[in-house]
Amino acid sequence: MRPHGEVPARADAFGWTFVTPLFLGSALNPINSSIIATALVPIATATHVSVGHASVLVSALYLASSVAQPTAGKLAEEFGPRRVFLAGILLVLLGGLVGGSGRTLTTLIVARVLIGIGTSAGYPSAMVLIRRRATWAGADAPPGGVLGGLAIAGMATLAVGPPIGGLLVGTLGWRAAFLVNLPVAAAALAMAVYWIPRDHPNDGPRRVREVAARIDVAGIIGFGGAVTALLVFLMSLPHANWAVLAVAVVAAGLLVWWELRVATPFLDVRRLASNLALTRTYLRSGLTLLGFYTVLYGVTQWLEAGRGYSAEQAGLLILPMGVLSIVVSRPVSRRNLVRGPLIVAALSLLAASAGVLLLTAHAPVILLVGVMLIFGITIGTSTVANQTALYAQAPADQIGTASGLSRTFGYLGSIASATITGLAFRSSVTDHGLHTIAIVLVAVGAVVLLMTLFDHRLTAPVRRSTRPGDTVPETTPAIDARHAVLLVMDYQPALLGSIPESEALLARLAGAIAAVRDHDGQIGYVRVAFEDADYAAIPATNKMFAARAAQGFLPEGAPESAVHEAVAPQHGDIMVRKTRVGAFSTTDLDRRLRDRGIDTLILAGISTSGVVLSTVRDAADRDYRVFVLADGSADPDAGLHETLTEKVFPRQAHVITTTELPALLAA
Repeated sequence: MRPHGEVPARADAFGWTFVTPLFLGSALNPINSSIIATALVPIATATHVSVGHASVLVSALYLASSVAQPTAGKLAEEFGPRRVFLAGILLVLLGGLVGGSGRTLTTLIVARVLIGIGTSAGYPSAMVLIRRRATWAGADAPPGGVLGGLAIAGMATLAVGPPIGGLLVGTLGWRAAFLVNLPVAAAALAMAVYWIPRDHPNDGPRRVREVAARIDVAGIIGFGGAVTALLVFLMSLPHANWAVLAVAVVAAGLLVWWELRVATPFLDVRRLASNLALTRTYLRSGLTLLGFYTVLYGVTQWLEAGRGYSAEQAGLLILPMGVLSIVVSRPVSRRNLVRGPLIVAALSLLAASAGVLLLTAHAPVILLVGVMLIFGITIGTSTVANQTALYAQAPADQIGTASGLSRTFGYLGSIASATITGLAFRSSVTDHGLHTIAIVLVAVGAVVLLMTLFDHRLTAPVRRSTRPGDTVPETTPAIDARHAVLLVMDYQPALLGSIPESEALLARLAGAIAAVRDHDGQIGYVRVAFEDADYAAIPATNKMFAARAAQGFLPEGAPESAVHEAVAPQHGDIMVRKTRVGAFSTTDLDRRLRDRGIDTLILAGISTSGVVLSTVRDAADRDYRVFVLADGSADPDAGLHETLTEKVFPRQAHVITTTELPALLAA
């Protein structure tokens, strides 16, 4: 047996002992999201409230989770994902006990809030653990099988929750919707303690003020206030509480103002604005889940109150949807597919929504099952594809917060779905109300389809994997040219002489420069050259430059030290001269880039193992988004160039080609 906390060999980086607790912990939130659907009617009866009032239990969990998910992701990044994962499970156990013994609606609301906060730790912590494990194992592409398993764990419990909940509630009573957390959470806790490797020790004791600044407590509070106010407004409909909406708008404005000024923002507004591909993934996921949850809750209520089915029967009628979603998701996750499955998801959402228009109190059961199966295609394709897009688009050091924020958009969609269902069934559960829901869903499906068809960044460029003959699709974020610079590094005659086929290399780079200029991007030139004082300042301990200084290598002002005329600079371009390898070393390049609002670097240089390697490392440490032009850089050692661009750089940069660059700029 492996000793506690020991990291396995890299070949077994994602063994079953590592992924099983992650899958189970991530399933806790979907379990509680869906299983309550069949318990609302008996809870309303037991607590002497209307079904409409009992539905606050749905909103309570989503309200708590919408704030807690990105917060848990931020805490996992800062304090360690295992610690946050375990703390969340303990809260779930507490919430299950409170809810299982509760007698009033207020007590049940408290239990749902505790469960919402606790289950929120599972998914973002799992994403942090998976991303770190993939980096440690040297994986160049998203671990599709693991991400697919994580998505399936959520989908399975989300989709089969109603039938399971129906059986539990029908057999054991509504308290089972809370008590079911106890055995599941206990199993997840035991697995996590023994099978998930311990987090690295924190860097010594830190002051409270320092910790608060690192996790941006003010940003978390502001985000929570804005989201809470927005959700309260949505829940107030159709009797709109405009004052609460005004509070939400003001809180959101203050949040943006604050996040633009702090060093480590909880909600990286700049990155959201520049990484529009990720922002669109959030919106697309939220809208799709709005449609799914509207069906999940709306159809379930209609089956029970409109057609007179029991909770068990209603759950069993929805079961095929969950089964098919799992089946569909497998090939999507294994191949890391994105665009195609999302188009299928949007089309199936439209088709299924139109099918709901055909449902009536006298419609045959086979029609209902058919509509549910089409919705199964929607959830099976969209969940996995959006998760893969998120993994590829989110910065590695912010994967926890980004994953949690993705769930927040999903919760906003679920709250909106509860609002839509409440409006449609505000007086009674009727066929007319169900058809009203269907019309809304058709509109949502149309929006999702248009977003997907016109989002050209979903076309995943193909990367070569580490195995000959294999290809791995990867979604690369778009480049905002207004905040990007193409750095042309060491393109000097003296250095180009060691590169075979340098004329073709220069032609490719000239095309890349033209593309960046066409999109109003900036060009920067970095070259190495020495004045007499620079030679004198090089110590004998410098293995690379000491010998070259003695030879008078690349003197300032010599033709061989200038930028090659084929890629010559123009007026207004950034120009720096360096006396060491990296572009930032011995230059004021960082300050000049910051002054121009640059946060994205596109690197091309001679050589790959020299200036490009040094600059990638340094730029990543300075928190720039980095792109490397693989065919715009070269090295005298072709094998070394291939190793760096295929295995090393992808850990800190997006490796692209000059032919891919114009599309990224246009997106």
